[in-house]
Amino acid sequence: MNTVENLEYNTERSQLIIPEYGRHFQKMVDHAVSIADRDERNRVAQSIISVMGNLQPHLRDVPDFQHKLWDQLFIMSDFKLDVDSPFPITSQEVLQQRPEPLEYPQNHPKYRFYGNNIKRMIDVAVKWEKGDMRSGLEYAIANHMKKCYLNWNKDTVEDVVIFGHLKELSNGEIDLAGDGENLTESGQFLKNRQSKSNRSNNGQKGKRGRKKRY
Repeated sequence: MNTVENLEYNTERSQLIIPEYGRHFQKMVDHAVSIADRDERNRVAQSIISVMGNLQPHLRDVPDFQHKLWDQLFIMSDFKLDVDSPFPITSQEVLQQRPEPLEYPQNHPKYRFYGNNIKRMIDVAVKWEKGDMRSGLEYAIANHMKKCYLNWNKDTVEDVVIFGHLKELSNGEIDLAGDGENLTESGQFLKNRQSKSNRSNNGQKGKRGRKKRY
């Protein structure tokens, strides 16, 4: 009866700070915090760091691995462990500091099927000096716009539509409508798309039809 009464249940235990190391390891850290003699406390802390390293041998070659272990040791002690660390002790405030939010693009383009990268390419092109290199870039952008249009919208599109969109997105800086040049035929883009689709389907069929050999 006494044995049953002395059983510990997880619901009655304190929450683990770093669960990956387990409860016995947390008890070792708590014991180190309770040691009054500083030299003994330092010795126990070094032993704990050694065991932590043995539990993660795949991280031995990672830069600052030992520094990470010492940080974890102080975290598990709730920053109550007073020992001589070979590394600067990271403060609790720094470790708990929330990262800055990521700056996601907030622009909402009129023609979303072209994507944000097309607008960036156009912004670069209008800054180039006029000449063969800029003309080549402008037609490369127009061709890519046509490909994006066909992927998203329908099976055909006139070049004049793409030229109009390009002129609009470049604020009138790029106007290819009067050059007399033609973009890649819609059928060629569709053919390439169909070819990729067939290769993907054939690959999936091959995987399903392949028998395992033992």
